[in-house]
Amino acid sequence: MKLKVPENRKIAPFLVFYIITSSQIGLGVLGFQRIIAKDAGTDSWISIIIGGILLQILMICIYKMLNIVKGDWYDVHAFIFGEKISKIFSLLLAIYACFKMITVLRGYIEIVQVWMFHTFNTFKFGLAFLLLSVYIVYGGFRTIVGINVFSMIILFLVMPLFLYTVPYANPSFLKPVFSHSLGEIFKAVIGISYSYMGYEIILFIYPFLKEPAKSKKWAHFALLFTTLFYLYIAILTFMFFPVESIDQLIWASLNMWKIIEMPFVERFEYIGIATWFVIMLPKVCLYLWISGRMLKRSFDVRLRTSIPIIASLCLIVLPFMENRTQIHSAIDFVSQIDLYLTGIYIPILFICVLIVWKVKKHGKTSN
Repeated sequence: MKLKVPENRKIAPFLVFYIITSSQIGLGVLGFQRIIAKDAGTDSWISIIIGGILLQILMICIYKMLNIVKGDWYDVHAFIFGEKISKIFSLLLAIYACFKMITVLRGYIEIVQVWMFHTFNTFKFGLAFLLLSVYIVYGGFRTIVGINVFSMIILFLVMPLFLYTVPYANPSFLKPVFSHSLGEIFKAVIGISYSYMGYEIILFIYPFLKEPAKSKKWAHFALLFTTLFYLYIAILTFMFFPVESIDQLIWASLNMWKIIEMPFVERFEYIGIATWFVIMLPKVCLYLWISGRMLKRSFDVRLRTSIPIIASLCLIVLPFMENRTQIHSAIDFVSQIDLYLTGIYIPILFICVLIVWKVKKHGKTSN
């Protein structure tokens, strides 16, 4: 049964831009340079562009699929496999959203612990973060969208700060251009995939859009903005650090902020990390909401019941990831799921929807 959303709970099409960009821009911005430079060096900017083009193609497929089904990811599965099997897939998506939320939150806590407070308690900070997230989710989907918009305003204010590196930049660090093979460049595309993830959020929020067809251009604008943003950060990074040293920098973007000097603060990266809290918050809220929404669609569990339970389970898991190796393994595991989910599963779903749609259409025509 398709979800019917009241008009007063729907959002304007242009807000899709803020939802997708805030979903894609998070922890990845702080350390993606090392991951992509490992394979393609300074040619990684080519990988960023290729990845952006592939995302645009996938978004076309997603909108075509959603326009046929007229629903969310649950309805897509129901359209192909039926309601019963769709419930199983939706449960898996709820678990996936939980994993995403855990890695996002634990990754941010690690940054706070390494850069600011070494004895910071993971459980206590996670509790405070999740309590705030639950409070926001209780406000409804429109409240979550409002937090997304606010986080993007903060991002627009933070973006120019990376230009502080320009006086110290060395464009010759970008040479030689096209010195890596296509295989290495495409490995870097896979490397940037975790940072690019978040655009698939449209598969969950589609029923909450007023005039969904008009949101398509805003979704593509969002992907373009994200691609240009990562390209902007990458080029500034590769001109500031020699490519050999980037491999030693886990969070290269934070290292770039260390050169910023202001009269009222000596360590600006502290301000940057604290500000990044606002940018991370909507991602956690969205994944918490998605997990609850999928459980509601599958088992008719009220969000006010499922959300605290989901948040509690995530809070219990957080302290078990104690060191960098465990955190990296968890993030790598989720990024592999992201890659298979968006790079393989969504295209397969798209083909299946087209086939089923044509079969049903042909059947109606015959009748």
